Parts: sequence; C-alpha cells; structure tokens
Amino acid sequence: MSPLPGPGFDHPPRPMAQRVGAILWPSFFAAGVATMVFSAFVDPLLLRDITFPGVEISRSLGYSIAFFMFWIATAASSLFTWILLRPASRYNKALPREK
Repeated sequence: MSPLPGPGFDHPPRPMAQRVGAILWPSFFAAGVATMVFSAFVDPLLLRDITFPGVEISRSLGYSIAFFMFWIATAASSLFTWILLRPASRYNKALPREK
C-alpha cells in the first residue's frame, strides 16, 4: 500500500475574475428568468399603488428595481454556495501524524 500523500491543495487557486464570474453570471441569468416570470404576473404600477402610493415610479423603473433585487438575492445564494464548496484543505491545517 502506498503512503498517504502529504497535505496540499485540492487544486490551484482560481483567478479573481473567474471566481467573481462564477458567482455573478449564473445569478444574472437566474435574475433575468425571475424577472420575466415576475413581470408576467405582477404589474409594477399596481404593486406601487399597494405599497408606496405617494412615490412616482414608472413601469420600466419598477421592472428594473425588481431585476436588481432578484440579482442581489441570487448572487447572495451563489456566493453562499461558493463559500460552502471551497476545499477544506486550504483553510484547515494538517493534523499531526500519529506515532
């Protein structure tokens, strides 16, 4: 039987642009889909009249606000998933060898 390999990284670190893109691109796509479903069923002007009747919001501004809210929510979800999937070998020190 071969000896166990020494402590090391599971894989090399990824560039920052790749890490940010892996969080923002899927969340952007999901926010787009969520906005399409939202806009098919909810009129922003009716929602404004129910929640903030004194505020002037156009229909396109309502859709834009909805998109960015969905994007923030899905980006937070993607970020949390990324945090949970990081390899433990980068953050945990190797256990001492038994004698």
